[in-house]
Amino acid sequence: MSSIPQPADRKKGVPEGLWLRCPGCKATVYRKEVEARLFVCPECDHHFTVPVRDRIAQLLDTDSFEEWDAELAPCDPLGFVDRIPYAQRLVEEQAKTGQKDAAVCGKGFVRGRPVVLGITDFHFMAGSMGSVVGEKLARAAERAADAKLPLIFVSGSGGGARMQEGILSLMQMAKVSAALARYDTAGGLYISILTNPTMGGVAASWALQGDIHLAEPGAMIGFAGRRTIRNTVGLELPEKFQTSEFLLKHGFVDRIVHRRDLRTEVARIIDYCDIQ
Repeated sequence: MSSIPQPADRKKGVPEGLWLRCPGCKATVYRKEVEARLFVCPECDHHFTVPVRDRIAQLLDTDSFEEWDAELAPCDPLGFVDRIPYAQRLVEEQAKTGQKDAAVCGKGFVRGRPVVLGITDFHFMAGSMGSVVGEKLARAAERAADAKLPLIFVSGSGGGARMQEGILSLMQMAKVSAALARYDTAGGLYISILTNPTMGGVAASWALQGDIHLAEPGAMIGFAGRRTIRNTVGLELPEKFQTSEFLLKHGFVDRIVHRRDLRTEVARIIDYCDIQ
């Protein structure tokens, strides 16, 4: 006679990752339903972080994206070691995401309108900005200026500057900012889309230098996080501090846009600004 399956045996038949726990409402939700809703919770509308290829598909017209500089890969100038060597961490992150680093840049179309697009991906080392990320974003801004195209950066960087690259990562803040200044001088339209999280050196540089700042609902946007501020200077921050709603109220964000409406909203802004 066959034995009666025990609970542990039945559990083996359930695919891993089939369900997600929503950080917003704590509900257990079906992954495929979340993905079908553009990575938005069906219960509370919480916006999950989005893998970079899905973000491209959400924002740009189908099959219109042409990637630039995909071959650029980071090195390990300091031989940095924290919990594991930086070189090993890079190999693991590249295997996990299928990307060389945290930024993907290129050109495409938004409802038929040509644009230059740059995205930082939280899934690769929390979207932290090292030398390759900065180089890709700076090149994207320079190419947008040369082609006289609207520039869209989507920030999903919770790690700020990448400490494993030391001063080389910090200088990317200035490098990307300088490229954006040249783009602005050339008369370009820069739309910055702030997603959860946008923190640290990214928030302190290119993410908040746009002509137009759009933010997804409930996104955490700021420099130092709530816990860091409490532990260093002993301050308890106001409720909802560093959220997109708080920043909209205080003038740092122009509009909060649901993920399903981002493509249409970007197209409307381009038309309004008469950028051809």
